[in-house]
Amino acid sequence: MLLFILGIVIFIAGLVVSVALHELGHLTFAKIFGVKVSQYMVGFGKTIWSIKRGETEYGIKPILLGGYISMAGMFPPLKATETSDTALGSQAASEAALPEESRAAKTRRNLFGTLVQDAREASATTIGDTDPKRAFYNAAPWKRLIIMFAGPFMNLLIAAGIAAIMICGFGQATPSVGTVSSCLPATPTASCVSADAASPASTAGLKAKDVIESVNGKTIQSPDQITAVLQRSLGKTVHLGVLRAHKHLTIDVTPAAAERQKVDATGQLLTTSAGKPLTGTVGSIGVSLGFTLVPQNALAIVPSVWQETGATYQLIGNLPSGLVGVWNSTVDHTQRSTSGPISIVGVGRAVGDVASVTGAPVSDRVYTILGLLESLNIALFVMNLLPLLPLDGGHMVGALWEMIKRGYARIAKRPRPAPVDLARAMPLTVVVVSVLVIMSAFLIFADLVNPISIT
Repeated sequence: MLLFILGIVIFIAGLVVSVALHELGHLTFAKIFGVKVSQYMVGFGKTIWSIKRGETEYGIKPILLGGYISMAGMFPPLKATETSDTALGSQAASEAALPEESRAAKTRRNLFGTLVQDAREASATTIGDTDPKRAFYNAAPWKRLIIMFAGPFMNLLIAAGIAAIMICGFGQATPSVGTVSSCLPATPTASCVSADAASPASTAGLKAKDVIESVNGKTIQSPDQITAVLQRSLGKTVHLGVLRAHKHLTIDVTPAAAERQKVDATGQLLTTSAGKPLTGTVGSIGVSLGFTLVPQNALAIVPSVWQETGATYQLIGNLPSGLVGVWNSTVDHTQRSTSGPISIVGVGRAVGDVASVTGAPVSDRVYTILGLLESLNIALFVMNLLPLLPLDGGHMVGALWEMIKRGYARIAKRPRPAPVDLARAMPLTVVVVSVLVIMSAFLIFADLVNPISIT
């Protein structure tokens, strides 16, 4: 239990550092570009500690599931979003001539309009007596783009730093041979008998702990990929790039027929419509496959982080089906997929489980925990780049759109267009926040009653 608690503490510390550096990225460039920042907070809720330096209050709040900085004027006021009278139609021009209070009242004709105007007024209160030129909306679009990107970029840098420790210090997880069977029994549960022919792996000279770097000249990332190629290569020669005792070898092996559960092209196990294993005669060489940590140089860091980022984007793209899978597993009390969605609580619990595993080497536990923290920061990077408010990506899209509008106006020799009014997206923002809250609550519940097992 103490080790489990220690794991949770390590995770919380990692999360706080990740959030703090994320917000520090925003803060640094906001101050560089002269945007007023009144608050820098780690956590949500009532402030439990703070200190003021210059115009910025730095503090900590008890709910350590995120953080924020408060920049002046995130949304432009109503008058700043209107173009000149010469560019307006007669009706729009007459409305623009009304006092701003009257135009604000017109905006509040329905719930959506109320949300928009409330957002504008809340933004206006953050400006106060500050020079409007220091408001976020008045910063050049490229500056706003950098300010908003700096936060997620910090998470990417953290992930790259963790990856460097893992890859260069411990090694990169590379598919390897676990055991080599002397024969190839018809089924995985059968034992070797004298009548059985020697396994293709033993005949070819494969040995336990051989690291498999490539298959048919292509770099592979997982044992599942190797299994997929072998199953589809019955009677065909497969060229395995092997690392053995720091020497690179090429070993040719020809899979023989065996009764096994079939896998798809990615190596995922196939099942029937009734959910039972789909078996058949496929190619097999008589080995068990696993992973071995192989130290790499710094050149392997970028491809590793890139692959992890791509996998996270794929996870988000498959989020609807992933949530259905979590629902089914929770209802049926079956084991959840380790590649499915998980909440912050689930990651913390997983870190605790890894830390409390008895009998596992400390180095293996540290490596796994580092991997979870790397994945957490990659997820923060990817999620915050989604083009939706209130995420950083939503503000970045607004800045990009304003850059395009200004560029077109410059080419067409037209007046500079009004700032992009992201306050108008508040109704959509409420929907996005509601979906995120519901999804998070569901995943937290699933992680408590049916957690992912990675040990």
